[in-house]
Amino acid sequence: MKKTKLLLAIAALSASTSFFAKAELTPVQKHVQLAMKMEHRDEADTKRDRNRNPIAALEFFGLKPDMKVIEFAPGNGWYTKILAPVLEDKGELHLAYPEKWLAGFDPLLKKEGFKSANKLPIDLDWNNEERRYSLGKLNFAMKDADMVLNIREYHNFNLEDKSKLNKAAFDSLKPGGKYVIVDHTRRHMEQETKELGRREDPVQVILEVQAAGFILEDSSDMFFRPDDQLRYEVGRKTVTGNTDRFSLVFKKPE
Repeated sequence: MKKTKLLLAIAALSASTSFFAKAELTPVQKHVQLAMKMEHRDEADTKRDRNRNPIAALEFFGLKPDMKVIEFAPGNGWYTKILAPVLEDKGELHLAYPEKWLAGFDPLLKKEGFKSANKLPIDLDWNNEERRYSLGKLNFAMKDADMVLNIREYHNFNLEDKSKLNKAAFDSLKPGGKYVIVDHTRRHMEQETKELGRREDPVQVILEVQAAGFILEDSSDMFFRPDDQLRYEVGRKTVTGNTDRFSLVFKKPE
């Protein structure tokens, strides 16, 4: 009996040690964690932390503090508020958005922790009739970026504009640079409908991005949501904030 109890105690200690080893944060993750606690993030930002899990996501993307990063279509700046402080000392953050929308970032960019953030105006507009973005001639005006982030925006373009976007990302990156795409999942080979308009077939995305010259480097199931049936518009109450999302990291060949 004593031997059995001893073995159980050793097993429990081993499991506990293993758990804490897995829970240990990398230097980048610790930096992300600090950025998440900064005062410029409001309650609306922090409510999304659990679902978006930036500590795990940015580590998976391969973010490093000395990178030159293009954040494409940053929306309301949810990721910007984390990325800029992480990149502040050694890196650069370039916000690719129309000039008129970038003006809304002025108050944020004046705050402490944002000296790495730069405006990168691009020819982008919203097409109300099609309910998607419309791209003009796209050029990120650099060829030495380390990473391009396209977070939950790929679905907002037609096939022609996706091709423009992927090419511009490829041209802006240095050899070995990373192109990251995260988006809401649609079943493979299922046709796009109004209901599924903000979802993407990850297999099709891979093929489209590879056609621009990229190599698929990695994928993750960190945003797998088994209770998302992949049937409904992502804004519906039954799935909003809990959509299944694919995460893909592509690399420009060296």
